[in-house]
Amino acid sequence: MKKRSRINVGMAVVFQDGGHAVLEDGVIVVEGNEIIHVGKSFDGRVDEVVDMKDRLLTPGFINTHSHLAGSPLDKSFLEDVGKRQFQLSGLADMLPARGAATDRQMMEACVDYSMIELLKTGTTTVMEIGSVGDYVADAVEKAGLRAYIADGYRSGLWYTDDGKSIKYQWDEANGYKGFESALALIERLRGRAGGRIQGFLSPSQIDTCTEDLLRQSKRASDELGVPIALHASQSVFEFDEIVRRHGCTPVEWLDRIGFLGGWNILGHVIMVAGHSWVQFAGDDLKLLADAEASVAHCTWVFARRGLVMESFADYVARGVNMTLGTDTAPQSMIEALRWAAVLGKVTKRQTEAATARDVFDAATIGGAKMLHRDDLGRIAVGCKADMLCWDLGSLFMVPLRDPVKNLVYSAEAEDLADVMIDGRWVVKGGEVLTGDERAVAARLQLEGERMWPQLYKGDWAQRSADELSPQTYPRFRE
Repeated sequence: MKKRSRINVGMAVVFQDGGHAVLEDGVIVVEGNEIIHVGKSFDGRVDEVVDMKDRLLTPGFINTHSHLAGSPLDKSFLEDVGKRQFQLSGLADMLPARGAATDRQMMEACVDYSMIELLKTGTTTVMEIGSVGDYVADAVEKAGLRAYIADGYRSGLWYTDDGKSIKYQWDEANGYKGFESALALIERLRGRAGGRIQGFLSPSQIDTCTEDLLRQSKRASDELGVPIALHASQSVFEFDEIVRRHGCTPVEWLDRIGFLGGWNILGHVIMVAGHSWVQFAGDDLKLLADAEASVAHCTWVFARRGLVMESFADYVARGVNMTLGTDTAPQSMIEALRWAAVLGKVTKRQTEAATARDVFDAATIGGAKMLHRDDLGRIAVGCKADMLCWDLGSLFMVPLRDPVKNLVYSAEAEDLADVMIDGRWVVKGGEVLTGDERAVAARLQLEGERMWPQLYKGDWAQRSADELSPQTYPRFRE
């Protein structure tokens, strides 16, 4: 018989009548890995009673775009730099240097570190795009997270050999080989950890994949019933390249080749028709909404370079299914919620745009809709027991009148006290029960110190770390 737990809560964001609602002084009952009751009282049999009158319970956040095997090593390197000739994007000059200097040992250290960071900042379900999927699956199973994992693949890559222009190097055979490997990973992950770990497809970038590779990938996604992620409309140079090749926007081209659909999770989609940085007419948002495609909005990775979606509120108003991801460091869904709301207001020049409700929905039911999972992203009968428990009396959560506004605009990672995933406590009292926080942090520091001296190897001009990313202040001298 499955263990049945009654959780007495002071406040909870639960699901009712098709949307979130706030329950005060209520009861949530969990049996095994499933929620079996939500209400004001419960008189049935229980095996234990958990007192959480001092907690706010919310659904776990669904992080729809991450690169766990590399993003932690972005810190202290990718900030405060961005070439104007590449329209501030670091894809062609900074990331190749970091990628070439990163070996398997470093990637594994990043993955192990990411498990702790995700758990302590609100992610209960993560979608990972990388190249070490089996290692990620092992780490996820140990950590207790819920995950969708993809090994990315592409037909070519961008590069610069002069620091001024971006070129493409093609290897179509390698793209098909990566596609077959990605399909094999999906099969290996099928049923892993009782279904808590699954696979998906991720042709890496719209401008580095051939039309045939995208068509084959879309067909496989539909046949297998798995998500398909694609970086699209993420930079000015990519937008301009697609216009040069096809005479239309990236979203229009995806629509033309039949790629758009309900299993799509398109990474970023910031540089769309009408954006001030591309000055190109069209209605990409209508195409996305009509196709029921989803967008993974990762605010910080662009905001740190001065780039922003124009505007999150417009995507929501036009009916595009919006989700949130972290992409880079910090891998914090708490930060993702806040930056999406605040910058959505800035770009719209309206306080009542990009509300706490909009971004909270994106982090929960938006992600669940894209995954075709009505048992995630909400606290309701029949849903998986993936819940975040916030300290109602903490410094940053008081005074509390509207819990969602407090979470979006004021909460810090330290306010997240407990985390349950699939009916199992993985964080209690702020302590991760499935990993050693200090150990993974120390290891990541060592791997960073090993990586930085090697950055020149992947740079077109063989520049050092300090040349690529100058120190904020000089070192003290005697």
